[in-house]
Amino acid sequence: MKTEEGRAILSSQNGAIKVDDALLQLGKKAFYDETFGNEVFITDIVGAFDGPITLANVKKAIEELKGEGTDNLLVELDKTVTIGGHTFKKGSKVETGLDVAKDTNEVMGMPIKYSSGKVRAGITCLACHATVDRTTKKIIEGAPNSNLNAGLFIAFASNSAAYFTHTDIMSLQKYIKDLGRTVETTDGKKEPLPDIQALEEAVDRNALLWPRGNFDSTIDMASNPSQIPPSFTQGNFPYGWSGHAMAGPFKGLSTFNNNVHAQNSDSLTQSEVSRELFGIDKEVYIGTILQNAADPKFRYTPDKGKKPSAFFAAVDPTPGTPGVNQVILPSSFPKATLVAPDGLIVSSPGSKVNEQNNAMSAWQNTLIPPNPPIASDAAVIKTGREVFRKAQCIACHSGDYLTNNLIVSSGRIKTDPSRALALKKTEKIWGEATIYSPDTPVPVLRGAKILKVPTEHLDPEQIKLGFAHGDSKGGYKTPALNGLYWTAPYLHDGGVAIGPDEKKQLGTAGTLMKGIQPDPYNSLKGLVDKNLREKNVTANRSAGLEQVHVQGIGHEYWVDSSTGFTKQQQDALIKYLLSINH
Repeated sequence: MKTEEGRAILSSQNGAIKVDDALLQLGKKAFYDETFGNEVFITDIVGAFDGPITLANVKKAIEELKGEGTDNLLVELDKTVTIGGHTFKKGSKVETGLDVAKDTNEVMGMPIKYSSGKVRAGITCLACHATVDRTTKKIIEGAPNSNLNAGLFIAFASNSAAYFTHTDIMSLQKYIKDLGRTVETTDGKKEPLPDIQALEEAVDRNALLWPRGNFDSTIDMASNPSQIPPSFTQGNFPYGWSGHAMAGPFKGLSTFNNNVHAQNSDSLTQSEVSRELFGIDKEVYIGTILQNAADPKFRYTPDKGKKPSAFFAAVDPTPGTPGVNQVILPSSFPKATLVAPDGLIVSSPGSKVNEQNNAMSAWQNTLIPPNPPIASDAAVIKTGREVFRKAQCIACHSGDYLTNNLIVSSGRIKTDPSRALALKKTEKIWGEATIYSPDTPVPVLRGAKILKVPTEHLDPEQIKLGFAHGDSKGGYKTPALNGLYWTAPYLHDGGVAIGPDEKKQLGTAGTLMKGIQPDPYNSLKGLVDKNLREKNVTANRSAGLEQVHVQGIGHEYWVDSSTGFTKQQQDALIKYLLSINH
């Protein structure tokens, strides 16, 4: 009887997920290849390749490599554009940060698809959460793409305004010029759409400020791009810089993986809650995103004689769900929950509910950072470990993965607080965390089994911090210290970045924004050395990066002369930190 009860508890009907070779193989394939259909939003709506960067020129740039590979594809511009006071001339080459592995002829994580007589490109997890080793040009799975120029791609898109909620467009009212260009709202009133050009220019100008290797993964109408996190995920829960992904399969990792395609690669997915989250009526929200769509099929104009939602429903490739990506509506929809903060779950037709997210989670947990290509002296490493304890780093960075797995309030850690507040408005649409059993086929049929996601073990105060609910100002999770050599720059905003020349290459402004990769050793020194950090912060502020909340402030735990440590002890600590690899 006990055996039968055990089997019942571990059945997929009760939420258990079998981790075997088949799941791991599916996880790697999904990580490399799965777009969940986002090529429609990226190509047909955003127009990522209708501006000065074209797919033809991307292909040309790859061919010019002749199989050598690169971690920073140089692409020739197809036209001259002026954005935010900067002129980019036709024929010049820009650093995209796109990776091409040696002996391949395609961009990592950017599959090209052909359908309905059109070429489209989408993105997969590989584009951001893997990179090419600058020496060997081989793929390092799990390492963040620290120079991906996502802001440039958005700014160059023909309809970058589709990403307006990721930038500092605090209100659309500022961009309304023609009161006659109106749509009928959900309550039967008339509201004008913002001016296409004015909104586009504002989004472009802001996106150009995003540092390379950063992306704004929250749609809170505030520009707070954070560093692309690594996918060395084992033991690094809760997930997300604010730690909001704390519930559901794989200690919240599937919830975190879900965010990319349930929200970040398709702004339309949040149309049903746009009033609550942004103070924008659904019709105005959809109309704003589609009014300058790259493909005329998706382009909305008020003279269509339809509400934006009705127009979109007629061209939606995934009818019955918001947006164009492949998602399912959990029973809690449109509520935000601990297991679906976006309100949706990405799952492709023919798969099982959440199957691809779960598979990617299982596979990511197997990733181990490569050994750093630096010499290590056992005696120095031992001294560094002792300094780590003496300096009380162990107070937060403890356990097997050097994390206490807790969220620390932004007031205590004192890093830029903007990102910690990004999910605050989800409190308005908060619901109980439920999900269909993992053996449920997609599309989901009526009567599918619904499971309550266990959350009783979670500390309510940690939940408040992760989402900035109630009187909380939010916080940031204590990250594991695994593979630090591969994850420079540091802090959630990537603001602690120092190049090989620590006197001249200071801050994000003096490194990534100039095409210089942060040096792991010097950047870690900037994290623990008070004098060097002050110079780092000054450099960021002098470049105006406060506008996008990239400063490199906070985490003021110094290991230098101000706290009684010698240069030799500081050096040993840094070398110990760079050696951590498990």
